Amino acid sequence: MALLEVKNLAIQFGGLRAVDDFDLSIEKGELYGLIGPNGAGKTTVFNLLTGEYKPTSGIITLDGVDITGKKPIEINKAGIARTFQNIRLFKQLSVLDNVKIGLHNQYKYSTVASILRLPSYYKTEKEMNEKAMELLKVFGLDKHADVLSSNLPYGEQRKLEIARAMATNPKLLLLDEPAAGMNPNETEELMENISYIRKNFGMTILLIEHDMKLVAGICEKLTVLNFGRILTQGDTKTVLKNPEVIKAYLGDE
Repeated sequence: MALLEVKNLAIQFGGLRAVDDFDLSIEKGELYGLIGPNGAGKTTVFNLLTGEYKPTSGIITLDGVDITGKKPIEINKAGIARTFQNIRLFKQLSVLDNVKIGLHNQYKYSTVASILRLPSYYKTEKEMNEKAMELLKVFGLDKHADVLSSNLPYGEQRKLEIARAMATNPKLLLLDEPAAGMNPNETEELMENISYIRKNFGMTILLIEHDMKLVAGICEKLTVLNFGRILTQGDTKTVLKNPEVIKAYLGDE
C-alpha cells in the first residue's frame, strides 16, 4: 500500500478549475518531485493535501486513512508536515525555540508542572532541547540555536523551516520550493541535506521545485502539471526527456 494516494482530486474557484483530475501515488521512502510552469497548480495541490483548501472532488488517503477535507491541524497530526514558498517562521523566537514548537505534539507536561517547575517539566525540556539540537545539526544550524530566527541569512531560514517541519515527526514531508532564492552553493548543500534526511530519518518527501539540477539530482519520480492537469508522470529521467515537458516547463526556465 502506498503511503499517499490521491485520486481524481480537483478544486474550483468560481469558474476556474485550478486543479483537475489529479492522481498521485507515493510509496514510503520515496523522494518525489512535482514540477510545472508558474501558475500550473503545484502549490494549490500542496494546499489541498494539507487542508488549507478543501477539494471540490476527489479523495486523499495517507497510510490508508482518508484525510480528505480535514483541517490543517488534523492533517498534521495524521502525519503530513510542510514548508512554504514564502518562509513562515516565528521570527520573534530563537532558532532552537522554532524547532521546539514542532516538537510539542510529541512531548507533553502538565500546566501544573510547568507553573511549579516540577522535575517532570525540566526532564521534558531537556529531552526537547536535545531532540531540537539533533535536528539543527543536520542543517548546520546548531551553532545558531540562540539566535533570533529573523537574524538568520535567508538560505538558513529556509533550512530552519525544514527542521521545524521535521520536528513534528511526519510520515510525509512536503517542501514547497525549498531552494528558492538560494545561490548555487546553498542549493548544493540543500540537496545533500534532503538526501541525508531521506536516508537517515526514513523520510518520505514530496517537493515542488524550479531548480532542475536539484530535481534531476535527487528526485526518483516526477509529476508534471500544466494548467492544473497532469501533463505526464513517471521516473525522473524519462519525464525530463519528454518533448511536452521541455516545451511546457523547461522552455519556461
